[in-house]
Amino acid sequence: MSHSLAPKVPPLASHIFMVATQELKKGFLNIRGLMSMAAFLLVWGLILMYPVRQASSFIRQQGFRDLLSSVFGTQTLDKLFAWPVAELAVFWVLALYLFPLFTLVVAADVFSSDLSRKTLRFMVLRVSRTGLFLGRVLGQLLLQSVYMLAALLATLIMTLMRDASLLGEALSTTILIYLNLLIIVLPYTTAMALLSLYSNSARQASVLAVVFWTLLWIVTSVGSYYFPGLGFLSWLMPGSQLSGMINSSVGAALTSAPLPLAQAALLLLLGHLYMQRRAL
Repeated sequence: MSHSLAPKVPPLASHIFMVATQELKKGFLNIRGLMSMAAFLLVWGLILMYPVRQASSFIRQQGFRDLLSSVFGTQTLDKLFAWPVAELAVFWVLALYLFPLFTLVVAADVFSSDLSRKTLRFMVLRVSRTGLFLGRVLGQLLLQSVYMLAALLATLIMTLMRDASLLGEALSTTILIYLNLLIIVLPYTTAMALLSLYSNSARQASVLAVVFWTLLWIVTSVGSYYFPGLGFLSWLMPGSQLSGMINSSVGAALTSAPLPLAQAALLLLLGHLYMQRRAL
């Protein structure tokens, strides 16, 4: 009786969970994944020790703020200067662009290697094609969330070593940055999964990503210049909101979330449709 009353997990949800779990194991329980994690920690360690720490010390100086305001305008960086924790303010500016670039690299091999080895056809015997696609996207997003968390915790520790009284403000700001970054990389992750499904190698997927973003930027820029009414085309390009997020409070940056979420939803739909028709 108790078994019959137990809630049943929908097959699609169980497939997504199984595939995402496998992605996490691949990311952290093999030599390649551990080497990627070590390389990431090394690079971000250097970024924190030099650009973040050095720039944050300048931001705390009123004279430096006045100089930047006189060069770029008083309202160009005023909200960024108002951040309570200088280290996190510098981290925010760097992470807005570095983590999407990082996504283009780490998510380039979501499907391409399996396609070249012809192993996807055996995987779809155990899980649905939709479950496989969504599970791989979720697994990649979870992997990146761990990388983000590691970088943010390192920045938080560096901040508290300078001034432990900033714990409350630094912790709340860190949480909001984390949420923003997860939303920002979502369309990039989904786009790379779709491009990887079309490619036979991670390198080809990365090249296609560069071509895709470049052509989309040219089309949106030229279209909006000659036809101002077509400015909405920029909404199709992941990351089009990033420049407007630099000079904002971390809480206000969340108001930009609907755009990347909508982009990710559209890309997920395209990925689902292509996955159903792709010869594996």
